[in-house]
Amino acid sequence: MQLINFLSNLAMPLIILLIVTYGLLEKNKVFDDFLEGAKEGIGMVVNILPTLIGLFVAIGALRNSGILDMIIRFIAPLLNVIHFPSEIMPLAMLRPISGSGSIAIATDIMKNYGVDNTIGIMASTIMGSTETTLYTIAVYTSSVKIKRTRFVLLAALAADVVGIVTSVVICQMLV
Repeated sequence: MQLINFLSNLAMPLIILLIVTYGLLEKNKVFDDFLEGAKEGIGMVVNILPTLIGLFVAIGALRNSGILDMIIRFIAPLLNVIHFPSEIMPLAMLRPISGSGSIAIATDIMKNYGVDNTIGIMASTIMGSTETTLYTIAVYTSSVKIKRTRFVLLAALAADVVGIVTSVVICQMLV
């Protein structure tokens, strides 16, 4: 265990040393290249920032408005018919939108139902089999200035639905 701790503490300094050594062997101006990369990174952050602010404001408004609870109460009878637990529906609805929001909901689910309960296992499986789709698409497409994301969005949301439904079905079969 001490060897692993020692190696993990050395990992980043060794990688930096390897990069600098390689740059010097190739006769590159390592620090100038670093500065150029940092400038490019700052430019990318400036391009992405308005999109991120808009997403964070929308997610905050959605979570605090109570609309998720209203939607879940409305569709609960349908969920009961298809044996989809309404307890994980807030996670299923928020996961494609917000990573931090879905982590908070998953933590709350596990606190209320336990980590070994079917609901807790479903929440964990959903977290591992889906992505924060809207955030990911917004960041990646805005960084390369893609404007039309309709088909990317449809495909990604379809993949999230498949991940969520498959998680529920498999967890119900195995637990």
